[in-house]
Amino acid sequence: MFKAFTLGIEEEYMVMDPVTRELRSHEQKIVEQAHKVINDQVKAEFHQAVVEVGTQICADIHEARKDVAYLRRTIAQIAGDLGFSIGASGTHPFSKWEKQLITDHPRYFEIVNEMQDAARSNLIFGLHVHVGMENREMAIHIANSVRYFLPHIFALSTNSPFWEGRNTGFKSFRTKVFDKFPRTGIPDYFASIEEYDNYIKLLVKTNCIDNAKKVWWDLRVHPFFNTVEFRVCDVPLTLDDTIMIAGLFQAVCAKIYKLRMQNLNFIIYNRALINENKWRASRYGIDGYLIDFGKEMEVNTRALISELLDFIDDVVDDLGSRDIIAATTRLLENGTGADKQLQVYADTNDLVAVTDFIQEQFLLGC
Repeated sequence: MFKAFTLGIEEEYMVMDPVTRELRSHEQKIVEQAHKVINDQVKAEFHQAVVEVGTQICADIHEARKDVAYLRRTIAQIAGDLGFSIGASGTHPFSKWEKQLITDHPRYFEIVNEMQDAARSNLIFGLHVHVGMENREMAIHIANSVRYFLPHIFALSTNSPFWEGRNTGFKSFRTKVFDKFPRTGIPDYFASIEEYDNYIKLLVKTNCIDNAKKVWWDLRVHPFFNTVEFRVCDVPLTLDDTIMIAGLFQAVCAKIYKLRMQNLNFIIYNRALINENKWRASRYGIDGYLIDFGKEMEVNTRALISELLDFIDDVVDDLGSRDIIAATTRLLENGTGADKQLQVYADTNDLVAVTDFIQEQFLLGC
């Protein structure tokens, strides 16, 4: 029933100097060497201190885990051989964007020309999860419904409490940095795929964008692939956290699909309401309260995530992901990447120690 729900995972990694722990522009040396091993599964990003990797199309979550583990090991090995170190965090604890070089590519220069410091300061690292769809009509239906769950799963991924040497007070400051871009955040509801396509055509016609990939929402029906792409999350510290989050996104898609096959629909909530929960998730992670719109009351975030686990329970066995999803309970007990970074800082009062911790976590479980 759920064979269409394949997975593709993209992660963005920090390239750092192993001595200073500062972000370091690597002049695409890592990408060039990695191309010889993993071909098009690695690419340069806007800033030279960023490396992006992407899995193949994976039939299930266990195949995805093997692929992400291989990519993390490969990039770490190549970077180490070239004199760099690698880590995964939504922001670097103390490096300043003003010192970072832009990758030499016409597309990136075009973005800088249009967005100026909003682009130059966009020194962030995210996780993108693609879930395969049987067709684009089903994709827009599922995208409309799963918007509600974005803050819940995003809260689990929070991993960027520091920015330019400061404790920001946010569990995910990465989202605040990215908010400066246009066409970001929670998407609107679209009544049909035709309405969505007409929206994109209007933006292109009026020179707002030149292609649909410049719609950078937290969730989008991908313009070229038959996927729903989740873009809301910080890149997690560890492999296990990444795979758990991917498994949750896959499962909520499968659950909405199952309801549709039973002629049932999930309630569609207003974008403005979902944004209230996203803000809370970025500020407090799993330690705060989200709004249960059905009950019209605040509910402990951990309790709402437990309700999410109950909601998807009848699809995880068919997806083969029960063991992966079980890691959610452990994360609720042990804390997110942001919580762990903050604990290291509380223990040491040293952001270099936090950066060392991020590096140490990168290959955990790989």
